Amino acid sequence: MPSAKSARVAERKRLQNQPLRTRAKTFVTKARRAMAAGDIDDAAAAAHDAAVALDKAAQKGAIHPNTAARRKSRIMKQLYAAQNR
Repeated sequence: MPSAKSARVAERKRLQNQPLRTRAKTFVTKARRAMAAGDIDDAAAAAHDAAVALDKAAQKGAIHPNTAARRKSRIMKQLYAAQNR
């Protein structure tokens, strides 16, 4: 059972990290939806926004840097595949 102080710290960090994670997930979802709809220009813009949001979340410690890199790699791979269809 965590101490009261560590529980307070964990809650504070959760509240700080949550918007960063949500923002990254939102942009990734927007990019994937744009790719599925065939709107490559919007997908490219959303993929760029997603990469920025993922980098920022990793920089601030909200997600692990390798997780950010993996997600960026996957979204870019999907973008290039959608562009070459």
